[in-house]
Amino acid sequence: MVSEIKTLVTFFGGTGDLAKRKLYPSVFNLYKKGYLQKHFAIVGTARQALNDDEFKQLVRDSIKDFTDDQAQAEAFIEHFSYRAHDVTDAASYAVLKEAIEEAADKFDIDGNRIFYMSVAPRFFGTIAKYLKSEGLLAGTGYNRLMIEKPFGTSYDTAAELQNDLENAFDDNQLFRIDHYLGKEMVQNIAALRFGNPIFDAAWNKDYIKNVQVTLSEVLGVEERAGYYDTAGALLDMIQNHTMQIVGWLAMEKPESFTDKDIRAAKNAAFNALKIYDEAEVNKYFVRAQYGAGDSADFKPYLEELDVPADSKNNTFIAGELQFDLPRWEGVPFYVRSGKRLAAKQTRVDIVFKAGTFNFGSEQEAQEAVLSIIIDPKGAIELKLNAKSVEDAFNTRTIDLGWTVSDEDKKNTPEPYERMIHDTMNGDGSNFADWNGVSIAWKFVDAISAVYTADKAPLETYKSGSMGPEASDKLLAANGDTWVFKG
Repeated sequence: MVSEIKTLVTFFGGTGDLAKRKLYPSVFNLYKKGYLQKHFAIVGTARQALNDDEFKQLVRDSIKDFTDDQAQAEAFIEHFSYRAHDVTDAASYAVLKEAIEEAADKFDIDGNRIFYMSVAPRFFGTIAKYLKSEGLLAGTGYNRLMIEKPFGTSYDTAAELQNDLENAFDDNQLFRIDHYLGKEMVQNIAALRFGNPIFDAAWNKDYIKNVQVTLSEVLGVEERAGYYDTAGALLDMIQNHTMQIVGWLAMEKPESFTDKDIRAAKNAAFNALKIYDEAEVNKYFVRAQYGAGDSADFKPYLEELDVPADSKNNTFIAGELQFDLPRWEGVPFYVRSGKRLAAKQTRVDIVFKAGTFNFGSEQEAQEAVLSIIIDPKGAIELKLNAKSVEDAFNTRTIDLGWTVSDEDKKNTPEPYERMIHDTMNGDGSNFADWNGVSIAWKFVDAISAVYTADKAPLETYKSGSMGPEASDKLLAANGDTWVFKG
């Protein structure tokens, strides 16, 4: 039996693509499940001039594929209202304040306000400032701010944003969205690790040889060159998604499974992450750019629309992370991400050390591997040693596996639904906090500085491959290989 959540959510960017595709369907799912009942309200705001009826039609269209009962949908939509306003104009916040207070009175919501910023990041600080100065924060209950990445474009810009936000909100009121943390199989990392003593006891340098995180894409830059050529794989995928997944893998065991203790455990790991100098960037990281492939559809990156002819942007990154912790002494964490690779997959591979017992056979025990497949379809795979069916006592590897069923997939909340729900409950477990974000930026800034100065090789790789040869050599230097071959 679920309990009703009483809250008022204001969506900045309320007529945008994200709101229509993800946010309103997510809130509707919470309504259908009973988390939202009578005492909730949604206020949309953007520059676009709409009246309430036009906005409600926009919402109606956005949830039509999720509507089984039209009367239920109409009852849900009655909780929506809209005000157009300019987020940079302090005076226009009076209009929005009036709409929020009307909705709070209409649906008997005493406090409990969430402000969701689905707008360009340059407006985050401005909106936060005016929410406080113009009196839009509730005097009772809670006030929470949800923001989409990117959280800055460097450590300095991220710190500036943090200062702007903290002028109006405490850090525990800030919910930084990285939708990868809302994915079911990312959340399964904790269940597998802490819920099984066989893994919990072995999650350290004594048993683990290396950890691998892969986020590979088959698509090229498509029509995003304007953004992507300034970010590349390093900023687009490593600084945020990859580092947040690594946080779950490298963290210390929390004292309890609460957001406070989970963040403290993650931060113990993040604070021990080694920041590289120029020589170490060249030793431990590989940058590359995709070239042509076997298909005529695979253009080299430099021939893609709107890509500068002299661009040295990275479309592929592979690297080794090191944590100065007793738990992880000598254990490399390998990360890689790139476009135009052989297969689309997001996955974690935990490579355990090979057994040392000598069977006296030609084939000795190999490294066991636990794989968590996050996308495109969730799965857990375990590669173990067993006896080969031969006269001689040789070993072989066997595969144990589980794949998310279609029924489970149908019942799994979408990441945005989960993250809106968690914010309503005040649970920050699956959100990035400032310490983690700041360390990730310091780590990535050190690498970016070397690349900006062009003091590192820029490899090329064949479209449709799994990256440059240098990526394989990076692991080979430690006697390791990538588990996922594409």
